[in-house]
Amino acid sequence: MKKFLVLLADGFEETEAVTVIDVLRRGGVGVVLCALENKQVEGSRKIVIQADTTIDAGPFTDFDGIYLPGGAKGATTLRDDERVQELIRYYKEEGRKVAAICAAPIALERAGVLKGETVTSNPNFRSHIKDADYVEDPVVVSGNIITSRAAGTALPIGLEILRQLGLEKEAKQVSSDMLFDFLMDNREKIKA
Repeated sequence: MKKFLVLLADGFEETEAVTVIDVLRRGGVGVVLCALENKQVEGSRKIVIQADTTIDAGPFTDFDGIYLPGGAKGATTLRDDERVQELIRYYKEEGRKVAAICAAPIALERAGVLKGETVTSNPNFRSHIKDADYVEDPVVVSGNIITSRAAGTALPIGLEILRQLGLEKEAKQVSSDMLFDFLMDNREKIKA
């Protein structure tokens, strides 16, 4: 079974965390929620999530990848936490998946893992990305780095993580089960 570590800091964006966790678990991935301090982590919309563990219980080196949800406050905390920075660098150096959405690519930038990569982020954080080629695609895969734009792209990045883990069949099934493929086929009928 593939395993993914999700890092949660107070102020994380709930949709970006829960949607990706849900998609990965539907795809058969073992997901562990890892808080930086207390196991109860409060999101940016005041929704509290119970983490499975805390980062100090590590070393957390046996996962197929890590995922960092956004939310300005949460992403800033991930960026400024040296334990998180060490994990990001470890996963990049080991050739494992490193995924981040919205504001969270700022943590990847600080870790120094974006040099020569192509990435995206929430448009408000574009100026923070200095070491990578920046594009405005919804989801970007560059080597083992997977980035995405914001809460509205949480389901697509979750599906892409599944595909990047070699779970193409599972990604198709999850997309079908969640009617995401139906939604994409009928996007002209949706009003923004």
